[in-house]
Amino acid sequence: MDNRASSGASEGKAEEGRRPLSEAGRRPTTTQPAGVPGGARRVGVTGEAVKLLRRLTEAHGPLMFHQSGGCCDGSAPMCYPDGEFLVGDADVHLGDLDIGLARQVPVWMSAAQFGYWSHTHLTIDVVTGRGAGFSLEAPYGVRFLIRSRLFTDEESEALDG
Repeated sequence: MDNRASSGASEGKAEEGRRPLSEAGRRPTTTQPAGVPGGARRVGVTGEAVKLLRRLTEAHGPLMFHQSGGCCDGSAPMCYPDGEFLVGDADVHLGDLDIGLARQVPVWMSAAQFGYWSHTHLTIDVVTGRGAGFSLEAPYGVRFLIRSRLFTDEESEALDG
């Protein structure tokens, strides 16, 4: 299944197996919990990334991230206005980033990529330099990137239940 952003999102159309986030007022069912009792989380965010996400939210409204398994910049986390990138059964909801605003930022990953990264905690950070693609931070001369670490035994146990 193609994981690229679809221009059909703005027209209210969706590909087979995909649906706009606003459809029925709910998100697609996910295959993994975003977090579990005890505080184990799959995804986090740095302070610098929080500052940029707040700025982008002011400019574009609610946001979302999607991490695909592509090459080059396709392997970088892409930030979109929420609903611009259609997620579906081929995506996993990793969690929601608290950026100190009323609405958190959901983070999604393609299920194929999640198969490789399911044992790691991911932190979204921002660095100087331009990436390519359609991610909202590109005009600011910065790019989001993923920093990762292996889960501790305790985190793995909590997440795997």
